[in-house]
Amino acid sequence: MEYETIQLVKENRRGILTLNRPQAMNAMNDVMMKELADCLESLQNDAEIQVLIIRGEGKAFSAGGDIKAMVNPDAPMDMSLVMGDITRLAKNLYTLPMITIASVHGASAGLGFSLALGCDIVIAEENAKLAMNFIGIGLVPDGAGHFFLKERVGIPKAKQLIWSGKVMTGHEALSLGLIDEVVAEGKAFEHAEITATGILHAPVKAMIASKQILHTQNIHELERILSLEATSQVAMRKSTDHLEGIQAFVEKRKPSFKGE
Repeated sequence: MEYETIQLVKENRRGILTLNRPQAMNAMNDVMMKELADCLESLQNDAEIQVLIIRGEGKAFSAGGDIKAMVNPDAPMDMSLVMGDITRLAKNLYTLPMITIASVHGASAGLGFSLALGCDIVIAEENAKLAMNFIGIGLVPDGAGHFFLKERVGIPKAKQLIWSGKVMTGHEALSLGLIDEVVAEGKAFEHAEITATGILHAPVKAMIASKQILHTQNIHELERILSLEATSQVAMRKSTDHLEGIQAFVEKRKPSFKGE
């Protein structure tokens, strides 16, 4: 299948899924969200692939949701469709019958960070900028960001990271247990390929079975969180704070939030 904003390459039991909007730091517009959801859904029954690497083209993994697209009056986002695609994206990522590896360089923010955290193994470069920074534009995490954060660091720390929108380096994220490995700048994808090769030389079928056993028990919780995220995000998109947040972003100034 041909895609406009992503690329999928398959070879020797591995797949490489590339976010391909480098001119926008791989920020996710509605087209990319739908294509990612469609692609991950199609991989559910793909017996060719046992390891999937997810990476970003250009200078970043993904800067998150495309804020410029959010404020485009000529093509306004249909939030019900967008949240449906984000829900499909996150659920299919979590339930993929293969080992997933995020190769993170540059920015991995917002929905881009949710995507990375949803992978089984997260490898980030030491100078990467990782943040669950929805709060900066008056939104809640989506893409199962609440679920993936809680899985990795627990509820108290997840709340702190969501509420602060803290931007972390690779080493800071590793120290919190958010990611699995830190590598030198420019080495994330190379290390992801080495990791994938090692997995493919291991009893990977048994590894995938263990993943499915561990993940299956959490699917109902994931679905509940995704539903709550979708409902909350639609509501937050109408809030005064969100409108102020995106306007301040566009104008490159500090937002003035009022809790409304």
